[in-house]
Amino acid sequence: MKRLSLILIVFISLVSCNNSEKVKVAVVKKPDPIVIEFGFKLNDYDVVHDTIVSGDTFGSILEKQNIGDKKVHEIVEKVKDSFDVRKIRIGKPYTMLRSKDASKKLQLFIYQPDQINYYVVDLRDSVAVAYKKAKPITLKRRTIADALNGSLSETLQNEKVDPALASEIAKIYAWSIDFFKLQKGDKFAITFTERYINDTIYDGVDNLEAAFFEYKGKMIYAFPFQQDTTKNKVDYYDEEGKVLKNMFLKAPLKFINITSKFSKNRFHPVQQIWKAHKGTDYAAPTGTPIMTTASGTIENTGYTAGNGNFVKVRHNGTYETQYLHMSKILVRRGQRVNQGDFIGRVGSTGLATGPHVCYRFWVNGTQVDPLRLKLPNSEPMNAKYKSRFMQEMTPLKRELDSVAALKFKK
Repeated sequence: MKRLSLILIVFISLVSCNNSEKVKVAVVKKPDPIVIEFGFKLNDYDVVHDTIVSGDTFGSILEKQNIGDKKVHEIVEKVKDSFDVRKIRIGKPYTMLRSKDASKKLQLFIYQPDQINYYVVDLRDSVAVAYKKAKPITLKRRTIADALNGSLSETLQNEKVDPALASEIAKIYAWSIDFFKLQKGDKFAITFTERYINDTIYDGVDNLEAAFFEYKGKMIYAFPFQQDTTKNKVDYYDEEGKVLKNMFLKAPLKFINITSKFSKNRFHPVQQIWKAHKGTDYAAPTGTPIMTTASGTIENTGYTAGNGNFVKVRHNGTYETQYLHMSKILVRRGQRVNQGDFIGRVGSTGLATGPHVCYRFWVNGTQVDPLRLKLPNSEPMNAKYKSRFMQEMTPLKRELDSVAALKFKK
C-alpha cells in the first residue's frame, strides 16, 4: 500500500512538472511564391495594376507618381519613337512597378494594347528607354469529333472551342455545304491548333488542319494545301484532291432561311395572283450584308417598282446573277467585284412583304434554279502536286477518322 502511494506521488509530480512548462513550437513562414511577368520579378517591386480611363494620358499618369511636369515631358520626348503615347486607349490595362521603399519611386511603366503585345517604359536609369515585346505564344494541337446539337458555334462552344471557328468553317465549306440544311445529329470532326499566351491563357484558334462534315449522308473532307510554296495561296481540297471552292457560293447570305424557292407557279403574296417565281428568297433582318456569289462586273444597278433596289452582276459570257429588294446598294455600274464582296444590304423595297433578298440566276440568258445546278469548280489541282498532297493528307484523314470512330462507336 505504501509502495502504491509512493508511485502515485511520483506520477503526480511528473505531470505537474510537465504542465508548468509551455512547449515552444517554431513557426516557419513560407516564402512568397516568385512571380515573373513581362520579364520582371514582381516580388522586387510595389506593383500597381490599373486601366486607362477617360481623361487619362501617359503624362497625367506619370504626374501622379510625383515625377514632375518637366521630367514627364523629357520622358515623353525620349520614348516617342518607340512608344507613341498618343495611342493609349480607354479600357486597356497598364502596370506600374515602383520601388518598395517609402518613396514608391516609379521604375517601370507597362502598357498592354492587346493580350499578346506590351510596351515597357524603363525609368530605372537616368535616361528613359521604351521598347515593345510580346508574350510567348504556345500552339497546342487537338482533334475533336461531335454531332451537331444546335448551331455549329454552340456545338463548338460545348467542346470548349472558340465559337468564332464556326465562321471560318462556313467559309471553307461555303461552296459545298448549304449550312441552312445542316441538321441536328450531323457529324463532324476537326483537327486544329489553338494559341495559348504564357502557355496558360487561351487566345483562340490559330488554324484549321483538317475537317470532315456529314452532309446529306456524305462525308465531305477539307484539307488545306498550298500548291506553289512560293505563293501565299492556300485552297481546300477533299480526300481525292478535288478543290472545294466552286465558282459560285451556295447563297448570297450567311446562315439565313430560304422562305421561297424557284417555282413555275407561285401565289404572289403582294399581287395576290398565281405567277412564276424565278428566284430564291432568303429572309434576313434589314441591313444584313448581301454578298455576290461569284466574281464579276456590276452590269446594272437601280430601282423598279417590282424589284425595288437591285444589283445585277455579269460573271462571264455564260452566267449572271441578280439581287433584289435591297435597302441599300453598295456598288456602282461597271465596278469589278470578287466572290463574297458585299454589294448591298437586305431590305423590303419593291414588291416585298418583309425584309429579304430575292436571288436570281441566268445561264446563257435564261433564268434557272441555281439550287438544282451542278455549278463549275474553280481551277483544279495541278497534277504535279497530287502526290505531295496525298502524302500530307493521308495521316490527317486517318487521325480524323480514328477520333470519329471512337466518338461515335455504338
